Amino acid sequence: MSRRALPLFVAFVVCAAFAGLRPAKAQDTRIITFDEAVRIALEQNATLRQTENATEASRVAVEQARARFLPDLSLSTRGTRSFGRTFSESEGRIVDRSTDTVNVGASSSVTLFDGFANVASLREARFGEAASTLDLERTRETVVFTVAANFLALVQQQEQLRVQRENLAAESALEREIASYVEAGARTIADRYQQQANVASARLAVVEGERAARLAEVDLMETLQLDPAGVYQFEAAPLAAEAAAGELPALESTLTSAYASRADLRAAESRVKAAEQAVRVAGSGRWPAVSLTTGYGTSYTSASDFDISDQFDQRRGGSVSLGFSIPLYDRGSTRAATRRAELDADDARIVFDSRRKEVGLDVRRAHLDYRAAREQFSAAGAQLEAAQLALEAMQQRYEAGAATLVELSQARASHVEAASTLVGARYNLAFQRTLIDYYTGQLDSGSTLD
Repeated sequence: MSRRALPLFVAFVVCAAFAGLRPAKAQDTRIITFDEAVRIALEQNATLRQTENATEASRVAVEQARARFLPDLSLSTRGTRSFGRTFSESEGRIVDRSTDTVNVGASSSVTLFDGFANVASLREARFGEAASTLDLERTRETVVFTVAANFLALVQQQEQLRVQRENLAAESALEREIASYVEAGARTIADRYQQQANVASARLAVVEGERAARLAEVDLMETLQLDPAGVYQFEAAPLAAEAAAGELPALESTLTSAYASRADLRAAESRVKAAEQAVRVAGSGRWPAVSLTTGYGTSYTSASDFDISDQFDQRRGGSVSLGFSIPLYDRGSTRAATRRAELDADDARIVFDSRRKEVGLDVRRAHLDYRAAREQFSAAGAQLEAAQLALEAMQQRYEAGAATLVELSQARASHVEAASTLVGARYNLAFQRTLIDYYTGQLDSGSTLD
């Protein structure tokens, strides 16, 4: 990944996150990294593919609007057979006759002036194309963000599972230690039973953690639209968690960056400009229209004594016409169309203003959440360190007979809770950092495809 946004999504992952979690790989296991997951999502996401089609349709609309400046060209031919009585010039009398006639011609016309409707239509189509392209960019960012969020959720559950497995190992070791104390008469059988219950509880927590991790894998598979029957292993880069804990720029500069970079906001602005051009298109009906038409053709009739080649040569000819159309009264159609276009333009401005406010609030909220997440991560680290020291002290006191098993169990539960809290804080910090990149339009959506 070439930019800073994508690596930060896994900034909380430490090198030991996957040390004890990797299952034995079968031959058909497909290993999927974050880059690979993004590539798969960008290829298979249905919403993104529909947006790509809409973008291509907007390009076609631009071509259509540009073609309105060009003349058309048509070739026509018509064959006719007439029956009935007609006057014969060669015989000087009325005769019954069937006559065959063939007309062949080509014509072309071009609009010279239509009240600037063609110019405004082309500009409207170009602004629409720009908006569709920006929509595609934002959709790609949304796909990458969704994959990142699901990947983060999966790694968090795997980290939580690691914490529960470490706790189970510690509880099992303590059970064996208490068993030796009971056999030596240093502890009562009640401590042994209580510790067996603690081990069972820890084992249940591991089972629940495994289920949560598997469900997170299913959610990621659904996002990537993978084959449910496949076997997959998702891997993230082992980067330091503290990499995401850097200081953010000031809120004002972050807002400025979001207003300048958010693709959906720029798309809304382009739609305002397109709607303004649509007002010009609707109002063009008040102007006169000027068109140029040319034609050239020839004909043949069986009523003539000349052969077909001679008739085609003798009857050929062309025409050039310049047409003016001045609107006098159109039953209010132009006025109504202009008013509708003005209302549509006003709606587009409302959408743009609303989107701009929404972007600002999203960035402000994410800015505050990130600062809080950073403080929570720091506090969770201190809490875990204190809980570790308290557990070690309580373990020593219990071994010396100065503390009860209940006190030791409480200290161990506090340690597990602190470790789990640190995992959650680490995940939340990385997620909030990625969320800021998404809200400010800085999330790279194309580097994985280079």
